[in-house]
Amino acid sequence: MEEKFNRLIFIPIAAVLFLMIGYQYVCPADSNTCYFRSEDQGLFQRYSSGFKLVYPELEADEDLPSKITARFNFTERDLDRQVDFNIRGDDVMVFLHIQKTGGTTFGRHLVKNIQLEQPCDCMPGQRKCTCHRPGKAESWLFSRFSTGWSCGLHADWTELTSCVPVVMNKRDKKSAQRRKR
Repeated sequence: MEEKFNRLIFIPIAAVLFLMIGYQYVCPADSNTCYFRSEDQGLFQRYSSGFKLVYPELEADEDLPSKITARFNFTERDLDRQVDFNIRGDDVMVFLHIQKTGGTTFGRHLVKNIQLEQPCDCMPGQRKCTCHRPGKAESWLFSRFSTGWSCGLHADWTELTSCVPVVMNKRDKKSAQRRKR
């Protein structure tokens, strides 16, 4: 008898939890958009017979912003910040590759398509490109496509912060020795 009672309680509790999770999916807590709250626009409209699916038609000449807004934890100041990169100075761009985020494509873009005074020199068939500063044999880019896996395979932030200065100093010493000869 008690087992049947437990089953009868479990079903409504599971249904309530399912509805709560579903509601949070449709109407997130920190969002101003909820498809059920909209009076006359949105995915659903209320009619006397219930909810009816509606696709609002926008005219082509209307310049309305997209209803889908990205929600990131960046402030306006973060997004508008300007970074001065001096390719002729001592600045080094370190590329931190995060797996499964398009990092390989972006890394290739850095060495092949970036518009700088002296872009990277990529030879067909080679995996690494040479990314030297104008008039110097020093590298301005630290990535797997310019220096290889110098800090190990998929090095994280901690590994890169300790490894990059050591590797760059070794490379600078080698290039200085080559110039002296």
